[in-house]
Amino acid sequence: MKEKTMPEKYSKDFGKKERVLNYSNQTYQLSRPPKVGEVMALIRECQPKSFEEWEEWYFENAYTQTKTPVKVTKEVLDELGERLYSKITEIVIPEWQEAFRQLTLEDCKEYIYNLTIHRTYDGYITEKSLVSDGLAKDFPDIRFEESDPQLDHAGDIDYLGWVNDEKAIGIQVKPITAQGYTGTLPLTERMKASFQDFTEKYFGKVFVLYSYKRKNQKNPEIRNREVIEEIQKEIKRLKTL
Repeated sequence: MKEKTMPEKYSKDFGKKERVLNYSNQTYQLSRPPKVGEVMALIRECQPKSFEEWEEWYFENAYTQTKTPVKVTKEVLDELGERLYSKITEIVIPEWQEAFRQLTLEDCKEYIYNLTIHRTYDGYITEKSLVSDGLAKDFPDIRFEESDPQLDHAGDIDYLGWVNDEKAIGIQVKPITAQGYTGTLPLTERMKASFQDFTEKYFGKVFVLYSYKRKNQKNPEIRNREVIEEIQKEIKRLKTL
């Protein structure tokens, strides 16, 4: 029996530099659709048989997802790389160096405790408030319940919204600050797979709610309110299946 060979990998390994590159790129969102186009949608449309075919297709068809789309060229990607370098050298490195100088053993102890106890509680209360005081009132006919911790999707789905006994939508709640919010945050490949598994089992889509609480505000609010209309459409679709 002929042994299968792994396809050639084209992605470069940046070694220890990968972490700072990933962190900085995600922080400043330099490879998001507004900057480089809908990359995954493009490659699926292309269905390339080779790397060269994909590369050529991308530069022929990629446009920034902005109000006035701009064609993405090699020069555009180079300019984004220059901006990334500028952000790292002028902002990220100095900030990290200052943090390293100030870091103490007590900081590390308090961080682990705070992450485990305080943030877990804050997140739990936020989730319940956003669903019980928000979604449940927007959709009184939908029965919302917390996701079963034993289910495979539990880590990515916080609540199920039952449309009937068989069909449900999924809800994930993510905390976010006004300063850091510039639109829908990217999903990890794991989350995409988990969401797909959920849809196959419960028929409904998964919606991510970004929670935000203003200063001196008692209850959190849904920052991406446009998702309410999307949920309405999905509920209507599920009722017709």
